[in-house]
Amino acid sequence: MAGPGSELPSGPVAPMLLSWLTGLGAGMVFLSFMQKLLYPYFWDDFWYLLKVVCCGLQMEMYRLKGELVTVLDKFLIHAKKQPQKPFIIYEGDVYTYQDVDRRSNSVAHVFLNHSTLKRGETVALLMGNEPDFIHVWFGLAKLGCVVAFLNSNIRGVSLLHCIRSCEPRALVVGADLLETIEEILPSLPEDTSIWAMKDSVPQGIISLKGKLSTAPDSQVSRSHHVTSNLKAPYLYIFTSGTTGLPKAAVICQLQAMKGSAGLWAFGCTSNDIIYITLPLYHSAGSLLGIGGCIELGATCVLKKKFSASQFWNDCKKYNVTVFQYIGELCRYLCKQPKLFFTFDLIKYDFQKDEPIRNEQGWCSHVKKGEPGLLISRVNAKNPFFGYAGNKKHTEKKMLCDVFKKGDVYFNTGDLMVQDQENFLYFWDRIGDTFRWKGENVATTEVADVIGMLDFIQEANVYGVAVPDYEGKTGMAAITLKPDKSLDLEKVYEQVVTFLPAYACPRFLRIQEKMETTGTFKLQKFQLVEEGFSPLKISDPLYFMDNLKKSYIPLTKEIYDQIILGEIKL
Repeated sequence: MAGPGSELPSGPVAPMLLSWLTGLGAGMVFLSFMQKLLYPYFWDDFWYLLKVVCCGLQMEMYRLKGELVTVLDKFLIHAKKQPQKPFIIYEGDVYTYQDVDRRSNSVAHVFLNHSTLKRGETVALLMGNEPDFIHVWFGLAKLGCVVAFLNSNIRGVSLLHCIRSCEPRALVVGADLLETIEEILPSLPEDTSIWAMKDSVPQGIISLKGKLSTAPDSQVSRSHHVTSNLKAPYLYIFTSGTTGLPKAAVICQLQAMKGSAGLWAFGCTSNDIIYITLPLYHSAGSLLGIGGCIELGATCVLKKKFSASQFWNDCKKYNVTVFQYIGELCRYLCKQPKLFFTFDLIKYDFQKDEPIRNEQGWCSHVKKGEPGLLISRVNAKNPFFGYAGNKKHTEKKMLCDVFKKGDVYFNTGDLMVQDQENFLYFWDRIGDTFRWKGENVATTEVADVIGMLDFIQEANVYGVAVPDYEGKTGMAAITLKPDKSLDLEKVYEQVVTFLPAYACPRFLRIQEKMETTGTFKLQKFQLVEEGFSPLKISDPLYFMDNLKKSYIPLTKEIYDQIILGEIKL
């Protein structure tokens, strides 16, 4: 018989308890159902944000302890703890953490012993995707130098502009790009020494490869690169922006650290093997890709460039677990806190090419599903470090008095769409820029190159949409000088000589006169809307033919082949 203290609930209490438990269970099921219905990504977002908060707390702990740990410091830690672990796999060759550490030490010793480089000075790097890009980058970082990543596709006037804008004391160039530098060698600043990763070099250029063969690989004193300020410049990464020639965006140590945490925040681990095909001169390839591998202590398979035919074979051969794909938001991860990235999408006037303001002068938000200009608040917690050189470039990226008097926002230059589930999608670029093959194309730069031809009166360059292609490809509307004839072979030779492949206009449109807007700007909106269809356009149209090395008439047959994907752009 049960004792007095062990009696079970009886009477109305038991049914009440059962009813309460049933109600609680039903409530939890209902809440779970509503969460999945209304907030299907709640737990994914929750765990992601928890990771971001932990990352922020860890960085704050470093700061409070006076231990400012940079991306380079983390690499050196891995090189000491796991020296034999593969860091880079390139064309079948394996480079361990120790290998990269020692090779970069040699680079640092070469510049210590054979140059007058000082801490804080800038060195420009023009090199494709290869292990030596990382060796030179890390070697110079070990000396406390700021490294400027140059786009390996550009040449001529654009390349010269980039070099001059970052004011480097030295320029390091890859063996396969030496010819590109030789073209502009007489115009380079006299106080900039040129180093090439090649044994045999022309007069006036120093062989870095030759000096590396005899350089020691011992550790360089940490005093050369130890930092007391995470907001100190670390890299210059060039962006075309919304107008004109490329600009050097300042990347500080803190931004590089935030970028390197991206792969970790998305669930990657040290056991992952990460496939990187993106160019290392891009923040996505260098900061998120290489920097992300360093944060994890993982291995990366580095490719010279993306190859669809080799992709699956590589994945199988190297046991690839993560593939890094360029997303239009990647560059913002390096510029914004990963802690609750704040942004706004505001209404934009496509014809006037400016944000729409109401009668009171304020901007307004777009509705979900509508394209809007992506902007981000600039304040003490979310600073914008601007561009190197001309301050006007930095000022042009700022929008003031957006929602209230005195507020300041960073203008990304990207038009985005936010869907009903709050996912963001890239829609287009604003201003005199469009995106093609993952690159920003500055229309004014292309127009200037075409305008150098003696038979061209004026060139108006813009991007047109092509079915089944991301972004827009280039098209140039052209007027001819009086009594001059069009030389299609010369136009072809001009653009392929002075422009990177992605910036060359695929289509030409010959007009009798240029249409302008009410503010006397060249009219682009209507041209973009009309596209490149010979069925809609009465003006003569031409298509870039790389086999014939000329522009050829754009016939209906060629147009149909492009639309059907039979001719690849």
